[in-house]
Amino acid sequence: MNEAPAGFHDSRKNRVSKFNWISILGIPLAAILFQVYVPRFITYLSYLEVPLLVTVYFSLARRSPVAGVFFGAGIGLAQDSLSHHPLGMFGIVKTLVGYFAGSVSQRFEVENSVVRLVLAFFFFFFHRFFYWVLSSALLGERVVFDPMQTIVVAMLNAAVAVPLFHVLDKLKVTE
Repeated sequence: MNEAPAGFHDSRKNRVSKFNWISILGIPLAAILFQVYVPRFITYLSYLEVPLLVTVYFSLARRSPVAGVFFGAGIGLAQDSLSHHPLGMFGIVKTLVGYFAGSVSQRFEVENSVVRLVLAFFFFFFHRFFYWVLSSALLGERVVFDPMQTIVVAMLNAAVAVPLFHVLDKLKVTE
């Protein structure tokens, strides 16, 4: 076993990021407004799921499944209320994403760009898949789930996530 000596803690792995309340409210709001309004003018940007990326970022940064649940539920329900989707669908799916992202952040060093790229890809695919499952199971809707298209769009979102996360890292409050 490779245990640390008594009293020694890996400060990077256990470090919880803090943000001021303007960032915690303003960044998700800006992401949701981007998701709702920008694709109306630039249709190619409709593939970006910025509220999901923000949910993943805050859940990873806080390193807490409980905080991830609250971020995911809040962002998802706000996104539902401003979109044409049934109320609660994004709320449920983003709550799951927030919980699992917060759980993953407790086990792994999530400030590495490659890890962030992989996690953004995974959580986008997870988000799409569970949205499809819930739409089919709860609403009885016939939603198309194309795995190949989802993989391509997940790669696009993961490529956007890495620089976005780097920019959001600049907004952390230092102690």
